[in-house]
Amino acid sequence: MIFRFLLRRLGLMALILLCVSFIVFISVRLIPGDPAQLMLGERATQEALERLREQLGLNKPFLVQYFSYLARIFTEGSLGDSIVTNNPVLVEIGQKFPATIELAFTSMLIAAFIGISVGILAAVYRNSWIDNLSMVGALTGVSMPIFWLGLLLMMIFSAQLGWVPLSGRLSIINDLEPITGFYLIDSLLAKDLFSFADALHHLILPAITLATVPTAIIARMTRASMLEVLEQDYVKTAKAKGVSQIRVVLHHALRNAAIPITTITGLQLGLLLSGAVLTETIYAWNGLGSYVVNAVNARDFPVVQGCVLIFAFTFVMINLLVDMSYFGLDPRIRDSGV
Repeated sequence: MIFRFLLRRLGLMALILLCVSFIVFISVRLIPGDPAQLMLGERATQEALERLREQLGLNKPFLVQYFSYLARIFTEGSLGDSIVTNNPVLVEIGQKFPATIELAFTSMLIAAFIGISVGILAAVYRNSWIDNLSMVGALTGVSMPIFWLGLLLMMIFSAQLGWVPLSGRLSIINDLEPITGFYLIDSLLAKDLFSFADALHHLILPAITLATVPTAIIARMTRASMLEVLEQDYVKTAKAKGVSQIRVVLHHALRNAAIPITTITGLQLGLLLSGAVLTETIYAWNGLGSYVVNAVNARDFPVVQGCVLIFAFTFVMINLLVDMSYFGLDPRIRDSGV
């Protein structure tokens, strides 16, 4: 049953990724500018430009370029080479992605902890000042532009108070040797507490900035789910039997409200991994988001295509894991054969 469900989802994932690859292949070619002209400069001769276009395959028909791209992915496992650096795109993505994952997972931990806690309190103390204040905060968090919030936090906590660094992942004087690309893990593996504190110090502000929107969304979903469950008969029965409020809320209500909360948390994690572009750009965070922005500016087609495919693959994989978690969270789904 689970195996059949998994096969269906994997087939759907393959179709989605194929559609994404086609759409992004078209889209990047609509970006104004000629990569060959950008690489050779404005004074390049027409012969040199044509020679470079032929070398890069840019002079071939669109469908020929697209099917060649797909063939390279399936036969060689390659996303092509960067037009700017001439390095394999997959290698460069592997160097940048750990920074994005570290930022996204830290933000998600902050968002899940605060969002679920606030949502539970808002539901338990419905229509109280706690509920009203938390929902105003959630609405503010959803409505606040990330770029504006990031600049505001930088101005207050970095420029004026000097509590946290302005940008980057490590201080200039830090000579930590990367092993996995996750600086928090690398510093622990090296038993370098100074580098761990330095990496964490640099991570705090970008993580809080990125966590703002998912915190608000998770809080609202948790409140709505908890309110629905708290009105169920079994919860009222547990209260009538004298079960403590903490046990009723955490053991009975939260467990049964877990599916929508898990769903929204998984979706937000996928969005964080694939949408940290603004935060990484603001804080000069050397991750995949800032990497793809530079690639767009340089008209580096293979890099843009590869990054978008990795973002899409990450998002659908997280959604698949969330769907698979339903079988453990709710036995009724496992028994129904969905």
